[in-house]
Amino acid sequence: MKLVSQIIISLVLIISVIYLLLPAPQFPKPPPGALRSNEPGDLESPYRYAYYTNYSRSGILAYYSQAFRIWGVQYLLNYPPENAYSLIRDQTKSSWLQEIVHPLRESIYINGFYPTKPTEQIYIAGVHYLNKITVRYIPSNPVTRLEVLLLISVCCYWLYREYVKI
Repeated sequence: MKLVSQIIISLVLIISVIYLLLPAPQFPKPPPGALRSNEPGDLESPYRYAYYTNYSRSGILAYYSQAFRIWGVQYLLNYPPENAYSLIRDQTKSSWLQEIVHPLRESIYINGFYPTKPTEQIYIAGVHYLNKITVRYIPSNPVTRLEVLLLISVCCYWLYREYVKI
């Protein structure tokens, strides 16, 4: 039984290392038909882009979930729109905010703003857009990923040793 458990643990660690060493996906391309924002606040960082689009929230999330996929392992987290000030950029208008996470790896935040007042409506070059989305990419370093896996493994080993003593 001990040999079987060691083989299983070894396989899990090998698969985890392979997963953590996979190359990071590139910043996802904008949804088809989206127009990139050229406002000064949207051009500050190479890891944050904003687009005007007519997609619904579910369409935007489906597009980015597919474009940002690695091995099909990802989580979709929902945040209150008030967190857009700290997670995306201060002075960001927000109707909803979600994060697509690759566990122990990189993630992207997607912020959507739907104008509700007549003065907030989005018209660019005579075209009306239903919303503005801001996408922020949070990359991670492969060395840091492996260090975290090592620390998790050490903690699991210590917990196992303590559990056996009981």
